[in-house]
Amino acid sequence: MGRGPRAWARSSGLSLPLLCLWAACGSATSPPVLVSPVPGCPCRDPGLCRPLSGQNQLEVFAFDVGGQDWKHYDWSKLTTIATFGAYDPQLLCHAHANEVRVVLKGAVPIRDIIDQINRTAWVLSKVRLAKSQFMDGINLDLEEAVAYQSAEYFALTQLVKETTEIFHREIPGSQVTFDVAWSPDCIDGRCYDYVEIANSCDFLFVMSYDMQSQIWDDCVAKANAPYYQTLSGVQAYMKLDIDPSKLVLGVPWYGYDYPCTHLFEAGRCALKSVPFRGAPCSDVAGTQIPYKKIMQQVNKSITGRFWDDYQKAPYYIYMVNKTYHEVWYDDPQSISLKALIVKKFNLRGVGMWNANLLDYSKNATAEKQTEEMWTALYPL
Repeated sequence: MGRGPRAWARSSGLSLPLLCLWAACGSATSPPVLVSPVPGCPCRDPGLCRPLSGQNQLEVFAFDVGGQDWKHYDWSKLTTIATFGAYDPQLLCHAHANEVRVVLKGAVPIRDIIDQINRTAWVLSKVRLAKSQFMDGINLDLEEAVAYQSAEYFALTQLVKETTEIFHREIPGSQVTFDVAWSPDCIDGRCYDYVEIANSCDFLFVMSYDMQSQIWDDCVAKANAPYYQTLSGVQAYMKLDIDPSKLVLGVPWYGYDYPCTHLFEAGRCALKSVPFRGAPCSDVAGTQIPYKKIMQQVNKSITGRFWDDYQKAPYYIYMVNKTYHEVWYDDPQSISLKALIVKKFNLRGVGMWNANLLDYSKNATAEKQTEEMWTALYPL
């Protein structure tokens, strides 16, 4: 991201109210024009309440679900934070000081925006909120099942177009993004117009995780984000002629803990059949587990860390109340392999769900594990 007047003022020690902007200064002999403080700005430097603009060489997109973990993120790597927790003005100021965008969460039942008047009203309400909180855009996260060419199908496409048009007009340089499943092939019934949506917004965040939401073959525990499945999903988007620069690859910073109805052998944990959206089996049979808890548990498990070379993912087994559990997750090895997909196909960038799932305590082991996860996002 370029170093404009705001960044130069911070590096030089000047505050923006005293900074003479080139366009407003006039001749060298003219008196300087002072920039007025931004009304309602929560930051000490009012320049930090001005929206960021420009495109990064590599997008690193993080979701934040609230709390104070953001104070310990690797700000040297981040470019965008999507706030899915309560609004925190301190987070905004800190992010802008580090040239990192902060964007709203955009979620609305699709049935509520079929009507054009309701749709426009919703978008305008989000623009007003973004302006009042000095944010840099919005991340649209809907994830509902939508039938091909239904009323919802067309309404969703129009929502993305209208959101992008209005945000770009009202907040110059703002960013509008849309979260999509790991593949465009109607995953979980999400039969969207992916081409038009990609054309309309700044980029798609490809949620390359929860890939066992619909298990059609053997009902056994599997990796949350198998490498080749991740790769095939990205390639499927590109086969639709979606420009790779419109794709950000999302990776999981969590895993799934599956209780086994029967453990045949390591890597063959039979699951209770829990149907989901037509599939006879799903990851609903397990529970999500954050990376920080996985790291506390893996070395105390029966097996320690195993590696599945076909799925290119780690897992381990433990027992509680006479029931075997198999935990599949991602770690620096599996994430760095997926991050290389970003480099190979020149994707827009990489991101994760979610940045709060690491251990940000001062424990030396935890600090090393956390640093390795942030580093894994950068392809070699």
